[in-house]
Amino acid sequence: MKKIIALGASSSRNSINKTLAIHAASKVADATVAALDLNDYVLPLYSVDAENELGIPEDAHQFAEKIACANGLIISLAEHNGSYTAIFKNLIDWLSRIDIKVWKDLPMLLMATSPGGQGGASVLATAKTGFPYMGGNVVADFSLPSFYDNFSNTGITNQELAARLDEKVALFEKSLIE
Repeated sequence: MKKIIALGASSSRNSINKTLAIHAASKVADATVAALDLNDYVLPLYSVDAENELGIPEDAHQFAEKIACANGLIISLAEHNGSYTAIFKNLIDWLSRIDIKVWKDLPMLLMATSPGGQGGASVLATAKTGFPYMGGNVVADFSLPSFYDNFSNTGITNQELAARLDEKVALFEKSLIE
């Protein structure tokens, strides 16, 4: 059985990106899903001084191990001022000190959503460009605009957007290796 990590790259306990990531992961057949919450990994703000004084935190090692044990990653990015959230960027900084190939060349469905009409397009573009340098094998991407207008407790309500996500999940699923 395939192991998928679903991650909403946000510190919000009620993250719409976590909701979207879990929803997409639930569409992958024959898979177990580990929904990770960044709040469960307490990491000091990265700096060379912190690394020299404290070493790499155990929570960073635990997160890296979860990635290493997965067959694929579904990450939905929250956008703060056009870029990654501080908690997510800090995680990447610590993980890159363990292995520059943070994402381990695993197949990745990269997504973003927001309450606004752009659906996190800026942060999604940044990640699509930068993740391959960190071992990101982005096989598909998806942006969901206007989350609260297009998503309910049953999933994506806009049929065109729902069909587009299904296509992206199918591409991701085909790329998975057990």
